Amino acid sequence: MSEQVTASHILIMHEESSRSSETRSKDEAKTLINSVKKKVESGEEFATLASEFSDCPSGKNGGSLGNFGRGQMVKAFEDAAFTLNVGEVSDVVETEFGYHLIQRSS
Repeated sequence: MSEQVTASHILIMHEESSRSSETRSKDEAKTLINSVKKKVESGEEFATLASEFSDCPSGKNGGSLGNFGRGQMVKAFEDAAFTLNVGEVSDVVETEFGYHLIQRSS
C-alpha cells in the first residue's frame, strides 16, 4: 500500500484562485493566511480556526481532509503534507486554489 497521511488544512482563496468565488485580492489573502498562522502559533486550536476562516468546505469539519496518498493532491500541497511530523503545522503553502496551512494528524 502506498504511503498515506491524515491531514487538515485551512484554505484562504483569492480572486485568482482556481474555482474561487472570492473577491479578496491575492495580497489580502496572503495577509489573512499569515494572521491565521500567527493564531495557530500562539496556541489557538487549528480545527476551530479552520471552521472560522477556511474557504474550503472541509472547514466545517475542522479542516479535515481525511487520509490521502501520494498523487491525490496537487504537488505543492502533497509535498508539504508528507514532510510534516504528526501534529506539526506547515508554513504557508501556495497552490492554484489559494493559500493553505496544513496540519498532519497521522
